Amino acid sequence: MTGGGYPSQRIATWLTVAVGSFAVFLIYAPIVWLGVMSVSERPLSGIPWPLGSVWYDELFRDTRKWLRPLELSLLIGVMVAACCVVSATLVGRALPRMKRRGGLLMVFLLPLFFPGIVTGGAFFMHYKALLGLKMGVWSLVLGHFVWAFPFALLAMLVVTARFDERLTEAASDLGASAWHRFWHIEAPLLKPGIVASGFFGFLLSFNELPRSIFLRSGEITLPLHLWAESSSHVSSVPLIYAMSTLITIASTVLTVIALRMLFFGRRASF
Repeated sequence: MTGGGYPSQRIATWLTVAVGSFAVFLIYAPIVWLGVMSVSERPLSGIPWPLGSVWYDELFRDTRKWLRPLELSLLIGVMVAACCVVSATLVGRALPRMKRRGGLLMVFLLPLFFPGIVTGGAFFMHYKALLGLKMGVWSLVLGHFVWAFPFALLAMLVVTARFDERLTEAASDLGASAWHRFWHIEAPLLKPGIVASGFFGFLLSFNELPRSIFLRSGEITLPLHLWAESSSHVSSVPLIYAMSTLITIASTVLTVIALRMLFFGRRASF
């Protein structure tokens, strides 16, 4: 029986490796190919040679088109990150102490399952058509926050789920105030979750497109700029390769830092 089970186990292992490798290929091959084509002098032809930095040179030689969208995306991303840090810290610390926290957690996570187009359209109709409010930066911040907060909360819950409440109870018995308990005990231990929630909030806002289409009014974020340039089929389209590659590299670095902070805490070194 053992001898008969060994070949089947080996086949199952190879099948698992093959399926996993194929999934990884589907995820990362287009991203790697984007980076390769960003140094190709003829990216639209699909041929990666001859190689050169012509598109990066042109990207930084003329910054008028994309600098303003970049600044706006950075501003909105920082604002969303700050909101995510504050909200995720408050909710993430309170939620594990509550009864029926499973139902509350589901309420907070439901926006993850709403399509971005649906959420953006609903926000637009509610604030613009129903309440008569003008869309702009504030609506972009709000729409991005609704999308990013569940991820920030999950990052915080990873840390708060293993928080030892006996530490704050001991500090309370010794006369420490609520502020001193948070600042000197909770905040240092929650630091990985706080940093990770800020990183995720910033990244999700910085790369957000479908909700921004409805909530932008006259504002143009960097994803909207890239989307417009990509769909215009003009000569500036090759610049998308260089800019998208730089954004991918920066996003990957920030994501790795956030994950290391989240799962390794103080042991992570950068």
